[in-house]
Amino acid sequence: MGYTATQIVAIVACLVATAVGVALFARTVGGLVRVFRLGRPDPTRTGERGARTVTLIREFLGHTRMLRLHIVGISHWFVMLSFGLLFLSLVTAYGQLFDPGFALPLIGHFPLYEWVVEAIAWAALIGITVLIAIRQRHHPRREGRASRFFGSSFWQAYYVEATILGVVICVILLRALEYALPFAQGREVPINAVVEAPPGAMHFPLTAWIGRAFDGASVSAVETAIVVVAALKILISMAWFVTIALNPTMGVAWHRFLAFVNIWTKRHPRGRTSLGGLQPILVGGKPLDFENVEELDEDAALGVGKVEDFTWKGLLDFSTCTECGRCQSQCPAWNTGKPLSPKLLVLSLREHANAKAPWLLSDEPSRADLPADVLAQAGRPLVDTVDPDDPAAGGVIDPDVLWSCVTCGACVEQCPVDIEHVDHIVDMRRYQVLISSAFPAELGGLFRNLERQSNPWGLSARERLAWAKDLPFEVKQCPGDVSDLSEVEYLFWVGCAGAFEDRQKKTTRAVAELLHMAGVSFAVLGDGESCTGDPARRAGNEFLFQQLAAANAEVLNEARATRIVVTCAHCFNTLTNEYPQLGGVFEVVHHTQLLNRLVRERRLLPVAPPSGDGSGDGSSATAPLTTYHDPCYIGRHNGVYSPPRELIGSLPGVKLAEMPRNRERSFCCGGGGARMWMEERIGARINATRTAEAVATGAQTIAVACPFCRIMLSDGLTTAQAEGTAGQGVEVVDVAQMLLAAVRRGDGPAESQP
Repeated sequence: MGYTATQIVAIVACLVATAVGVALFARTVGGLVRVFRLGRPDPTRTGERGARTVTLIREFLGHTRMLRLHIVGISHWFVMLSFGLLFLSLVTAYGQLFDPGFALPLIGHFPLYEWVVEAIAWAALIGITVLIAIRQRHHPRREGRASRFFGSSFWQAYYVEATILGVVICVILLRALEYALPFAQGREVPINAVVEAPPGAMHFPLTAWIGRAFDGASVSAVETAIVVVAALKILISMAWFVTIALNPTMGVAWHRFLAFVNIWTKRHPRGRTSLGGLQPILVGGKPLDFENVEELDEDAALGVGKVEDFTWKGLLDFSTCTECGRCQSQCPAWNTGKPLSPKLLVLSLREHANAKAPWLLSDEPSRADLPADVLAQAGRPLVDTVDPDDPAAGGVIDPDVLWSCVTCGACVEQCPVDIEHVDHIVDMRRYQVLISSAFPAELGGLFRNLERQSNPWGLSARERLAWAKDLPFEVKQCPGDVSDLSEVEYLFWVGCAGAFEDRQKKTTRAVAELLHMAGVSFAVLGDGESCTGDPARRAGNEFLFQQLAAANAEVLNEARATRIVVTCAHCFNTLTNEYPQLGGVFEVVHHTQLLNRLVRERRLLPVAPPSGDGSGDGSSATAPLTTYHDPCYIGRHNGVYSPPRELIGSLPGVKLAEMPRNRERSFCCGGGGARMWMEERIGARINATRTAEAVATGAQTIAVACPFCRIMLSDGLTTAQAEGTAGQGVEVVDVAQMLLAAVRRGDGPAESQP
C-alpha cells in the first residue's frame, strides 16, 4: 500500500531529525569524555564493582537522596522511570509512521505491558506538573536569594519540563488513538465481512475514555492523527537530543545520563556519603608523600590551581550538576548572606572547564588560531588573588567564595547525584596555601601556632594537663603512670580545646569524672598529645596536617593505642577517617556514644532533680526544655545522631525540643573548615543565626557535643544576651556536663558542678 503525503512528510522529517540528533548527541558524548579525561587520574573510583553496582541500583530505584524532599522525590521518581520505561513507545512511534496500526511484536498487545505504559505515562504527567508547580512556587521572583533555584538556568529547566510534558502527552494521545482505530475500521468494512472485536478497556485501562472522543471519526482521520502525533513525539525527542548536544553544560538534561556514572564512581563503594575524611593530594593517581616532595616534577600540582588539576571525577561532578539547588538551600554560608553557593561554584567550574577544553585539547601550534573567548578562558586564573592590588583579575572563583566554606558537608549530604563539593573546595584551598601563599591573614597565626606549639592557641604543651588539677582521683598519663595503653580500656584524647579552652575544660573534667564513676580505666597522653591537624587540613595546609598527623600516629602506635574516646567532633573525624591514611588505625568513639552505652548498662545512673526545681520526673509538660545542636563532624560526616539524643532522653526531668533544622539538615555553628580562626566580615554571623534558632525553641539549655560548637554558640548567646535581643537565662552546656549533674544527684552532696 502507498503512503499518504502526510506520512511521507512525517517519515522524512523524523528520519532526518533522528540522524542529526543521534549524530550530534554521539559527538557531544565523545567531547564530554575527552573533557573528563583532561582531569588527573584517580584509581580509587572503580574498585569493588559489585558493591558500586548495588549502591547505584539502591540510589537509583530507591531515590534515597531525592526522597528527602518527599513530594519532589516521588514526582521525580515517576518522571525518571518514564524516561526508560517509555522508550519502547518511541520505537512504536517509528513503526506507526509507516503503519498507523503498528504494534511491537510479542508485547505490543500484552495487557501488562500496556498497563505499565499507561500508568507510567499518567504518573509522569502528574509528576512533571507537580515539579513545574514547585519550581514556580519557589521561583526567585517570589523568594529571591532564599530560593534554591536562585542562579539556576531557567530556560534550560523550562525546556526540559516542556519536553517531558510533550512526550508523555503524546504517549497518552497515541494510546487513545490506538483504542479508536479498530472501532473506525469496524464501521467501514462491508456489512457481511467478518471483523474481529476491537480491543476493549482491558487493553486501554487509562486512555479508553479519551479514545471514545474520536467516536465517529473516519479510518483515514484516525490514521492521520496517529502519524502526526507519532511524528510529533519523535521530533520532540530528537529536538531534545539536538538541544542538549549543542549545550554540553546543560546539567539539568545531561544528569539523566551522567548521574549513573557519577553515583557508581562515588568515593565510598558501599554508599556512604562522600564526607568524613578528606582525600589526600593525588599526584599521578597516588597519594602525595610529603617526605619525598623534593622529588616531584616541577609541573606537579599541589592541590588545584587550574581546572585541569581536578581529577576526572571532579570534572564529571561539575557536568552532572542538575542545578536543583538543594546544596544551596542548606549551605550556612549562603543562608547568612555570604557569596558562597555550592551550586554556583560548581556551575562556574563547569562552564570554565568546557570553555577552556578546546585550548587544552589543542596542540601548541594550533592554539593561536582558537577563538578569542577560548584564549581568554585559557589565561583566566582559577581563583582571584586575595591581594586587591595584584593585577591578576577575573578569576573563576572569588576568594570570598572559597574561604566562606565551613566544610559542614550539608551540600554533599543533600546532593542527589553525589557531587563532592567539600573535596573540591579544599583542593583549591590547598593550592592557594601551598603554592600561591594566598590565604586570609588570620590563618597565618593559626599555622604558626600549630608549627611552634602544636596547638591552635599557641600555648605550651606543659599546660595540657592543667584541666585535671583538683580532681578527686588521679588521671593516669601514658607513658608514666602506665607503660602503654594496653593497661587501660581507653585512651582519653583530650584535644586542644579540651586542654586549653576554659569552657571546654569543664567538659573534659566531666567526661573524666563520669568514666571514673563508671569504673572505666583510661589514660591520657598529656604533653605527648598534639593537634590532630584538622584545622590545618581544612584550611588547605596539607603539609602541616601531615606533619602533625604523622607525629601523632607514631606516638599512638608506640603507645599501643587501640581504643580512643574523644570529646571533639573534629578530632573524632580526623582520628577515625584520616589517620588510617597515615598508618594510624584505631577504634574511635565519641564521648556521647560511650557515655550513652554506660547509661544503658546502668554503670551510670542519672537521677531526677528535686521536685522543688519544678521539673518533677520529667514527664510534665513544664519540664525544662533542652535543645540539641548536631555537630557537623559527628553528625553529617559520621552519622552519629542518636547517641547524644538517647543520652539526653535518659536524663529525668529533661525534655528535648528539636530545632527545625536537625540531624542531616542541621545548621552549622560556623566553626568548621578553620572558620573558627577567621573573622566573619560578610553577611550575618553563622553562630548568631544558629543560636537564635536554638533560643527560638524556648529551651533553657542548648546541649552541645563538640568544643567548636560550644565556643561558637556560647559566643553567639553572649552577644545576644548583651544586646538584650534574646537568650536571657539560657546556657550552653555539653551533654557530658548534663549527665554528670544528674549522676551526682544520686550520690548525695558533692563538690560544685563543673
